[in-house]
Order: sequence, then C-alpha cells, then structure tokens
Amino acid sequence: MSVAAAVTDATFKQEVLESNIPVLVDFWAPWCGPCRMVAPVVDEIAQQYSDQVKVVKVNTDENPSVASQYGIRSIPTLMIFKDGQRVDTVVGAVPKTTLANTLDKHL
Repeated sequence: MSVAAAVTDATFKQEVLESNIPVLVDFWAPWCGPCRMVAPVVDEIAQQYSDQVKVVKVNTDENPSVASQYGIRSIPTLMIFKDGQRVDTVVGAVPKTTLANTLDKHL
C-alpha cells in the first residue's frame, strides 16, 4: 500500500524536480480542515497511480521556502510536476474524479 511520502525543503529538488515520473505534490498544513478532507483522496490516488505517478506531501508550516517558491497562497494546493516543471495546479479540497482527470491529462 503506497501512501504519499513527506517531502521537505531539503528533499524537494531530488524527490520532485528530478523525478523520472510525474509527481503530484500536496501542499498542506496540520491545522487546515480542507487539507484533512483531501488527504484520503490523495492517498487513494497514490495507490491507484502507484506505477505512473509519485505522490508526495509538503507541510507548508515546516517547509516555507518551497511553498513561497511556488506561490502557495491557500491550502490545500495540489501541483503536478513533470520533468522538473509544474504542469498543473488544483486548489482546494476536490473530489477524486477531478484529481484523477487532471492527472490523466499529463500521463
């Protein structure tokens, strides 16, 4: 069972930007209600797409530099990176179908 791995300011470049498969990054914080709502959806996506997509989480409280680098204003924000570039962004707690459809466009 694959669940989203935690990524930090220090590991973001290696884990996300240098990944050889697309990466879904969940920017979240422990105090954020909608983040907790979307967390199980992100984990389901991690399982469903385990062969095609790497899924990681960034705690914006603990890793402010990555969050500010990508202009994270509201959380949860889910970003899709491919070949080191941000290719899509979904803001807010969205249904699994929305997330899956967004991911499918980049696979």
